[in-house]
Amino acid sequence: MMLVMVGMLPACASTPLVQGLELSSYEGMKPSDGLITKSRINVRKEQVLAASTVKLLPTAFAPLLGPKLSSEQRALIANAVNRALCISVSDRLRVVAPDQPADLIVKANVTHVTETDEVAAGVSAAVSLGMNFVDVGAPIPTPRIPIGLGNLSMEAEALDPRGRQQASMIWGRGANALFNSPRASKSSDAYDLAAEFGGDFGQMLVKGESPFDSVGIDLPSWQKINSAIGLPPKYAACEQYGRAPGIRGLIGSQLGLPPEWTDDGAKPHRY
Repeated sequence: MMLVMVGMLPACASTPLVQGLELSSYEGMKPSDGLITKSRINVRKEQVLAASTVKLLPTAFAPLLGPKLSSEQRALIANAVNRALCISVSDRLRVVAPDQPADLIVKANVTHVTETDEVAAGVSAAVSLGMNFVDVGAPIPTPRIPIGLGNLSMEAEALDPRGRQQASMIWGRGANALFNSPRASKSSDAYDLAAEFGGDFGQMLVKGESPFDSVGIDLPSWQKINSAIGLPPKYAACEQYGRAPGIRGLIGSQLGLPPEWTDDGAKPHRY
């Protein structure tokens, strides 16, 4: 099985690493790549680990990105970033409301998106669903058609209350034919990858180091598991991003439904 997985790794979208213009500094950033992720990071470990509270500013899209995604799709992708960030940093940091003081202030930006080919994704979803009805006595893993896969590039930073940058990351990943479920929406791969970025940047703030330097497998915390299935998040501040689609999202993904159909998006919360 491992040989199959390794063999499928080339069947993925190109991995862009696009630097934007919104970070306060791009100095000192060094390459730190994962298996299927490219990144450049800079993190001041001692200062980051000294922080105990964090607040998240809204994720934004670079102004020059093309209008191929609808405003609803952009909002869903941006919200997926913040939701994943909020859940990820909650493993160590207390998340406070945007109008409250915090030791770290985080802002992320989408710098590049390649949309998913809806037709190819729809065909892949139909083939995968059809294989579930083939009686061969065992489940059949069905990789999606490696055509029209989407990709995403992000950048983010964490500032202290005096505006000094304590951590920064430029991140890029392409959808993979084995790991990313096909869904009939231009936004589907970017939506999935947005959550991956949020998890990676959040982990960097939790550990004070690159999320790709870990040896072995990090098991998810109980609060992450609860949030993933749609239960209340650890901190009330995360409620503003809505809850994960949970089982509904999993079923929708298996059926190839657009994330716009299964994710209710942000739920503004009054503090």
